[in-house]
Amino acid sequence: MSSASGVQLDTRVTEFVARPRTMLINGEWVPAASGKTFASYNPATGQVLADVAEGDAEDINRAVAAARAAFDTGPWRKMTASERGRLIWKLGDLLDQHTQEFAELETLDNGKPLTISRAADVPLAAELFRYMAGWATKLEGSTIPLSVPYTPGAVYHAYTVREPIGVVGQIIPWNFPLLMAAWKLGPALATGCTIVLKPAEQTPLTALRLGELMLEAGFPPGVINIVPGFGETAGAALAAHPDVDKVAFTGSTEVGRLIVHAAAGNLKKVTLELGGKSPNVVFADSNVDQAIAGAASAIFFNHGQCCCAGSRLFVEKSIFDRVVEGVSEAASKIKVGPGLDPSTDMGPLVSEEQMNRVCGFIESG
Repeated sequence: MSSASGVQLDTRVTEFVARPRTMLINGEWVPAASGKTFASYNPATGQVLADVAEGDAEDINRAVAAARAAFDTGPWRKMTASERGRLIWKLGDLLDQHTQEFAELETLDNGKPLTISRAADVPLAAELFRYMAGWATKLEGSTIPLSVPYTPGAVYHAYTVREPIGVVGQIIPWNFPLLMAAWKLGPALATGCTIVLKPAEQTPLTALRLGELMLEAGFPPGVINIVPGFGETAGAALAAHPDVDKVAFTGSTEVGRLIVHAAAGNLKKVTLELGGKSPNVVFADSNVDQAIAGAASAIFFNHGQCCCAGSRLFVEKSIFDRVVEGVSEAASKIKVGPGLDPSTDMGPLVSEEQMNRVCGFIESG
């Protein structure tokens, strides 16, 4: 099957998007409890790419229950660190074997150029799993020498032990869908946690396909559960769930604040990676040509859709005009087009909502 840009797509990709996508709970692919689905759009065309099960609070309840059972009584807890590491390594190898397929899915769902998905996003995700596989056997505690002045001559044995925290809720954004899934999953799996992952509603497809590879790799049921849905329903339910021990979130500062409040119910641990206004500073004694290239890459890479995009540029006055002209020239050479077009440098923004936010920022700025 050919895409709108004339690129011949991997048959596994066309078959994957043609079937309604369900959610992974306790090792089974199941529809949403409500029966609802939502559309995942191709940002290059605006057309519906796939229909995906719409998870809500009931689905989160089912997924958390599966993760809790897998952590408390399942085989995952009884596995040695070496056994866990081998499974994670196998997942990385499987991902490598499906590089083209995942790259095309990522580009269709997110819009980024296929050349970037294939050269960076997929290989980095595979390498992340192999890196974390090695850590599974390297996590250790320590003994602590104690000297207590009011008990002279007494000998104490004090030590720390690193243990998995339990059930981890993970909420990822749409700018690097596969990489964000890998960055969240890898460390939690290496430490022996079980997971409920909610991918961004704009880009759920590579996370769901990754779930299929995890089953193929042999992860026990309930260790990884994937519930697509919207932040206001599935995401909010996951952040507030009393049986979730930790929430890891990457996304907007606004939503991060909401997650902190939602997590207060059972004092669950929270890790936040939020957006910012990251400044680049260029001084006159720098290599100006390199600084121009770096500044342009910092703001335009991944269409500017990065948590640490260089969205502010401070330049010493004596070279201000030169730097501005250089960055402007770099921007003028960027070819915008469909991500599947081999000549495209910059694909479309991920969604109409994101485009409206960017336009509103430019108008107000």
